[in-house]
Amino acid sequence: MTSLNISLPDPLKAYVEDRVASGDFGTPSEFIRNLIRQDKERQLSRLETELLDALQTKDIAISPEEMNGRSLISVLREKLGRP
Repeated sequence: MTSLNISLPDPLKAYVEDRVASGDFGTPSEFIRNLIRQDKERQLSRLETELLDALQTKDIAISPEEMNGRSLISVLREKLGRP
């Protein structure tokens, strides 16, 4: 595992310390890792929702050649004009 140093204003540092002291997390690092995992899950869920919404409004065909080692999500993003 690698380290990443972050700077927090005093109120946020106190909040993290309070969350750890409450027993929900063993260390500040556990708390931050949990927040990052939640953010990644939210982003993926948002992307899935956007792609499903877009797919419902368009007729999209994808040939095997278009896949050519690419992920389905990247092909759909390209076809739907999404970054």
